[in-house]
Amino acid sequence: MPYFDAASSAPLHPVARQALLAALDEGWADPARLYREGRRARLLLDAAREAAAEAVGCRPDELTFTSSGTRALHDGIAGALAGRRRAGRHLVVSAVEHSAVLHAAAAHEAGGGTVTEVPVDSTGRIAPGGYAAALRDAPGPTALAALQSANHEVGTRQPVAEAAAECAEAGVPLLVDAAQSLAWGAVAGDWSLLTASAHKWGGPSGVGLLAVRKGVRFADHGPADERESGRAPGFENIPAVVAAAASLRAVREESAAEAERLRELVDRIRTRVPRLIPDVEVVGDPERRLPHLVTFSCLYVDGETLLHELDRAGFSVSSGSSCTSSTLTPSHVLRAMGVLSEGNVRVSLPLGTLEEDVERFLGLLPDVVRRVRGQLGAPERDEEVAARSVAPAAVSGPGGEEGEDELVVDSLGKLCPIPVIELAKVIGDVPVGGLVTVLADDEAARLDIPAWCAMRGHEYVGERPADRGTAYRVRRRA
Repeated sequence: MPYFDAASSAPLHPVARQALLAALDEGWADPARLYREGRRARLLLDAAREAAAEAVGCRPDELTFTSSGTRALHDGIAGALAGRRRAGRHLVVSAVEHSAVLHAAAAHEAGGGTVTEVPVDSTGRIAPGGYAAALRDAPGPTALAALQSANHEVGTRQPVAEAAAECAEAGVPLLVDAAQSLAWGAVAGDWSLLTASAHKWGGPSGVGLLAVRKGVRFADHGPADERESGRAPGFENIPAVVAAAASLRAVREESAAEAERLRELVDRIRTRVPRLIPDVEVVGDPERRLPHLVTFSCLYVDGETLLHELDRAGFSVSSGSSCTSSTLTPSHVLRAMGVLSEGNVRVSLPLGTLEEDVERFLGLLPDVVRRVRGQLGAPERDEEVAARSVAPAAVSGPGGEEGEDELVVDSLGKLCPIPVIELAKVIGDVPVGGLVTVLADDEAARLDIPAWCAMRGHEYVGERPADRGTAYRVRRRA
């Protein structure tokens, strides 16, 4: 069964498995003890730290092993904010950061701090000078800025080196979340803190990395502990740490060749999916992106249903927000980009993905999407014509501007993509220039109706409060 969700968690690398089994026999003792078994465990831990630090691009004594990437992010943000509390209480992040960063920002704000979210363009990339502007316009002195090296949902790479230079000029440290990119190379730029997670590159779960450059003000929080310089209390999981470091080194050695091969496979998906399936939007930067990841959204498709159908067909992919996939709520990343959220599919290929598996995926995807659209009653490609024989879930009535008549579609209580489907069915029932108002109370409609208009050539007039839910107004142009 092809596994196409490496961005969530990569399969355990063979080198990680070998190192883990070997370290279980050799690294079980307390590395803080001076007897033979403890010294052997300490040697393994020190060697793992040196290997990981080399891959990160920092000194071994700047690197801490944590219990997860999320823990590394929370500890890194909290420690840097506490260390620079006299400098200021402001935090700058991008609008597309991992949910762990946004949760930490929310906690900082709840504690009396302030937060600025730097916007992104439609590809998910921050604008040149975006962090410089955020630092300049901050409501008070900034203690820390955070920026991911590459996005976990759409694969867009961020200009980390440029942002780091802007932060350095302002005297503000930059924390980089390198969870998705570290397998493909070290992060460029003069960053101050960096985090990563081993299971993203094929290491074991339960190992995170936190690098803090010398000279960065950092205050450990919580009770003092002698482990990991006090930054990660508790007994070190030496077998997992050894496996994480060994697999990172192995993956780096394979990354150049695999990046070129996987980029070609991803390019096939990016190019052929819109040709094979009507009304599909491929999102993310087409060039400045991770080599193994592609995300596309299908109109008139429920992401959860599509995920289950692909699973039944033998393919493991993710849908909706990768950080909150259990709820399948609209992705904060796609919302910040202003692109379609419905029918969202993320394909992230692990190392060693076979060409024939990608071809098989492309072969069955059109039928799967067609079947899901049929289950939801979605219109055919020429929906304006096909809708003539379908009784729409709408009523005509006044309410347009300056006495205009408009068609009102009542989609209250219905989840996306149903409001968009009902809009598509009736748009042909108004003349060119006429208005359709969709009443909806699903938050996803706020993102998907404007995105539908952009894809189909209609004008999104805007929204206004309604007695229940929100009224979304569309003017027929096509």
